[in-house]
Amino acid sequence: MTTVYGIKNCDTVKKSRRWLEANGVAFQFHDFRDDGIDEKTIQFWLQSVSWETLLNKRSTTWRQVDQTQRDTINKESAIGLMLAFPSIIKRPVLVNNDTILVGFDEVHYKSLL
Repeated sequence: MTTVYGIKNCDTVKKSRRWLEANGVAFQFHDFRDDGIDEKTIQFWLQSVSWETLLNKRSTTWRQVDQTQRDTINKESAIGLMLAFPSIIKRPVLVNNDTILVGFDEVHYKSLL
């Protein structure tokens, strides 16, 4: 089963969901804000993608993080931030079996699905 993780009002998540629907791909949607996120899920993603890829440093949430914390970010502190502020996770995160895609790229979606 394919699962899309994100926030329902995110434009990139909306594009991803529309693409999946238009291409007949069955999927579940997991909203970070409504459904939360746990460390086990993040650790699973980090087996396939780096924490640097998963952490959205262009987000409003990132800009609100203390400068000292941003300057000394590492894997452990990034996981802590993602758990405390799920909107700091780059979206969408698409999970299809053991394959993880971060962000929406139609070419990658086509090749995976």
